[in-house]
Order: sequence, then structure tokens, then C-alpha cells
Amino acid sequence: MRLAERTKAIKPSPTLAMNAKASALKASGVDVTNFGVGEPDFDTPEHIKEAAIKALRDGFTKYTAVDGIPELKTAIIEKFKKDNGLHYEKDEILVSCGAKHSLYNIAEALFGPGDEVLIPAPYWVTYPDQVLLNDATPVIIETDEKNSFVVTPELLREKISSRTKAFILNSPSNPTGLAYEKKGLEEIAKLAIEHDFYIISDEIYEKLVYDGFKHISIASLGEEVKQRTIVVNGLSKSHAMTGWRIGFTAGPKDITKAMTNIQSQSTSNVTSITQKASVEALRGSQDFLQTMLSEFDKRRKYMVERLNAMKGVTCKTPVGAFYAFPNVSSYFGKKFNGTPVNNSLELSTYLLEQGKVALVPGSAFGDDKYIRLSYATSMENVKKGLDRIEDALGNLK
Repeated sequence: MRLAERTKAIKPSPTLAMNAKASALKASGVDVTNFGVGEPDFDTPEHIKEAAIKALRDGFTKYTAVDGIPELKTAIIEKFKKDNGLHYEKDEILVSCGAKHSLYNIAEALFGPGDEVLIPAPYWVTYPDQVLLNDATPVIIETDEKNSFVVTPELLREKISSRTKAFILNSPSNPTGLAYEKKGLEEIAKLAIEHDFYIISDEIYEKLVYDGFKHISIASLGEEVKQRTIVVNGLSKSHAMTGWRIGFTAGPKDITKAMTNIQSQSTSNVTSITQKASVEALRGSQDFLQTMLSEFDKRRKYMVERLNAMKGVTCKTPVGAFYAFPNVSSYFGKKFNGTPVNNSLELSTYLLEQGKVALVPGSAFGDDKYIRLSYATSMENVKKGLDRIEDALGNLK
């Protein structure tokens, strides 16, 4: 028997693959510092967990509406109004099993054969594969470190065609930690209106920003662009709720309805108790966020300073998320015990096997000159891991 052709076009998540290798080494007794996974090392706040426990005790364990319970959709609408100045109705909101699921619902609803989807590189690893899984073509826009990895109007115009269906925007970005200022968003919005394509705005890291940076949702720049934008967000990163699987979208009613119909035939509703916990996450105390941000900020500054002090390494200072994306290409072509390191995958493998540090090669994100490190781990691990990286790089000749 033969598998569907679409399965040949995709690959497993390299982030999870590297984490699996690191976990296997740890299980065998090896001390590995893991910079690979984009997951806060903080626990879900107690008041959110208590809301889930109460839902269990109250017997809130049955099916819910596919698109989410009314109380949660109202809380999401309140969030968009308060944080982003955006006004949505309940039939413009869909609650899904994580932001990745939200993005897949969008791809299912919008993309098909002959469609082109513009994706700036470096990109989150899942974007191109979700496009391919829905028979469309990812069109990669290569950005430049000198321009902080943002898409300029010139770069975007070069890739727009009559088949362009959508542009995927991720700000703040995974993997770079960089983000778009208002002017850059306005330029993208203008082109989307001019050429009539959708914007898929992944804003999952909007609350994890530093140095006074202010996140702006592109959908807030006017009614015309709002009607062409599907905003993706969730609670995994901002509320340390990765395992709860909660994401949501806000967008035009017809698209939201189509996505809801698709979800009704795949997962149906998000876990009932997760939805109750998410209401508390959105409406309850947000004090923990500042505690988490303060700690991330300390790690961010330390990691970037250390990376830039390493011979042959340069790293832009991230303004959001919890990633550093250093350029390590000066080490390509060097050897360890006669074995060459020629690209980011080989360097990442070397750092894992010889340095006992897990991270993700830049090739997974569309730019082979880099590696991605997550500082969503303790300062002790950050210091230890960076010491190991520096030592391992020094052994390449």
C-alpha cells in the first residue's frame, strides 16, 4: 500500500527531533544543556491551575461548542480590545488546540493548488510544511541580518505574483526574536490591500517583549487590512501553558466559519477544562508575566553578550520572544579530529555530541548561517551551556 503523496513533501519538526536526541542522551546519563525547545521553564500560574481543578470538580468535562465556550470567546474579545485596539464579534473568533492548530485550520481554509504563500526567512519551521500539506506553494523571501530580518517593500514586491494568496507575518519572530515596527507593518498592509492577498499574523509572542518595544497588531492599522488579516494568538508562551494546547484566531466571519467547519471534522472542541483555565488566564492576575519577563530579560542580555564575545560569532539583540539567533558561519569548513563541520546541521550535531549542548540548526528555519538558542531555561543552564559552546567552538580548527 502507498502513502498519500503529501506525506513525501513534509519533514518532522527539527526542533522536536533535536529535543528527542537530547532527551535520549539525558536518559543514558549524559548531562546535556538544552537550548532547543521554545517552552517557558516556568510553571503555569496557580490561579490558572485552580480554575481547571474547579472545572473538573464542577463536572465541566463534556463536549463544548466546536469554536469555544461563550465565556472564553468573550474573554478573547476583551483581550483584543484591551491589548490591540481591535474589535471582534464572537463569530469572528475560533478557539483551537494550540496556535499550531490555528495556523493549520487557516491553511486548510485558504490554500489550494496553484496558490502561493509568501514566507519570510528565517521562518518558524512549520509554516512551509503546512502550506505544502494543503497543496499550495511556499514562496520564501530571504531577509537580511543588516535589516534585522524584516521584509522590506522591495523584497516583498519582488515575490508578489497573480497567484499570491497570503503573506505569513510572525512578529516577534521565532527564531530571530526580532520584530516589526509600525512603519514596516504599514508597508506590508499597503501591499496586501494593493494586491489583494491575506495576511496571517502570528502574534504568539506579543507579550514577551523587551527594551520598551511596543507590539502592534497589523490588523489594527485600518479596516481594509483588518478584513484581510487573520490574527493568531494563544496562551502557551505568555502564560506558560504549552501543554494545555490553547490557541485562537480572529478574522473575517466567512473564513472563521470555514475553519470552524474544518475543526468540527478534525478535533472538534478544545479540552473543556483547558477552556475554563484559559478564561482565568485572560481575566485573572497578570502579575506573573512581569516576573517571567524580568527573568527572561536577564538571560537574554547575558546570552547575547556572551555570544557576541565569542570569536567568530555575531548575534543581533532580540526584542521579543526567548530566542537568540547567532551567525556561526565563520566556523563552517573547520574540523574536529579531522571531521569537517560544513553547515549549521553539522555544527549543531557537533555541539550536541562533543559540547553536550542541544540547539537547533538555522537550516531548519531557512537560513543555514545561523543556529537558534532558547533562553527559556535557568540562568545556571544558560551560563553552563554557553561555556560549553565556547569551549567546543574553540576546539574546531
